[in-house]
Amino acid sequence: MLLSQAHAAFYQLVEWGILILEFFGTTVLIVTGVSSMVKWLKRSPDARTTISQGILLSLAFKMGGEVLRTVIVTEPKEMFIIFSIIILRGIVAGLIYWEITKEIKIESLYHESPIPKKRRRAEEQQAKARETESKIVEQP
Repeated sequence: MLLSQAHAAFYQLVEWGILILEFFGTTVLIVTGVSSMVKWLKRSPDARTTISQGILLSLAFKMGGEVLRTVIVTEPKEMFIIFSIIILRGIVAGLIYWEITKEIKIESLYHESPIPKKRRRAEEQQAKARETESKIVEQP
């Protein structure tokens, strides 16, 4: 009797864990989707990177839910389906990660330096001032 109650409580705990992880995954996907759409409408160059990172994080939560689901599965057919889902999501996550790293490298090559213009100008002015000082010191 006590063992069956413990089993039922464990089953409920796992079910709630799956539900929570999948809820987080869905929420992350919706929030980053809206955020990326706003960035895209503003013509921001990192809109693609934002949605890709959101999808990757969402997939991580969804995969966590699938892994947790393996705890309560009893039939081999269900286990095969779950492992297939985990493998496919893992492949998709790997491809998205590869795309993100490629996109970040491309953005860093073609976009302006991450140093703000004001800071860069200040550094240039300081370099010119040092040059001028060194020329004044060198004159007899």
